[in-house]
Amino acid sequence: MTLKAVLFDFNGVIIDDESIHLQLIDEILIQENLQPQRRDERQASLGRSDRACFQDLLTRRGRVMSEQYLTQLLTKKAKLYALEIEKLEKLPLYPGLDDLIFQVRSRNLNLALVSGAIRQEIELVLERAKLTEYFPVIVAGDDITTSKPEPDGYLLAVERLNQTYPALNLQPSECLAIEDTPAGIQAAKRAGMQVVGIANTYPFHMLQRLANWTVDYLTDLELERVQEVYLQKQCQPTAGEC
Repeated sequence: MTLKAVLFDFNGVIIDDESIHLQLIDEILIQENLQPQRRDERQASLGRSDRACFQDLLTRRGRVMSEQYLTQLLTKKAKLYALEIEKLEKLPLYPGLDDLIFQVRSRNLNLALVSGAIRQEIELVLERAKLTEYFPVIVAGDDITTSKPEPDGYLLAVERLNQTYPALNLQPSECLAIEDTPAGIQAAKRAGMQVVGIANTYPFHMLQRLANWTVDYLTDLELERVQEVYLQKQCQPTAGEC
């Protein structure tokens, strides 16, 4: 087994914007004459898609919702997010991101992004950060009907990478996911991938119980050592010389 692709989560891995999302969700709930999120609801929303979060929050508050109503709320949030990002003099990207992308590309590994965020929000940040060219495959929250911890987003990313690169013949077991939440780690593992947990959002010890590797910062991730593990799994004793 060889490592062929590295799949990044977005919020909490590429950009430190979870607080912005939580704030905007509260603002929209208040505008809809609904109670803002409780502490436990805020915690539960981390790593999940905006659609899934709004569905749960509205249901708990007894609000009847149609698909059109839900789409209106998501569109409103995307516009508010764009305004918040425009206010920032510098994007809160996580340290070590550029170096990690360089490591991935220098090893001829493919890159993809799998997130529950709306595509409009993702593309806005990638364009401003000048990272668009590095992520030819993006699976956003509006591409699927489920949310992490379901594996659908990661499986769709594998499918799209194979469509983009027909000779790749990529399997989930040849992918490495980079995640910051238990829901994200579970989604990637259910898809058949190994996972690096980044302790940006949850404590190190919590992610360590779930992920294959856990690091405090992106700068701590040694991709070369991870690749060696994939190669070792390919070279089983029964296979003879590697």
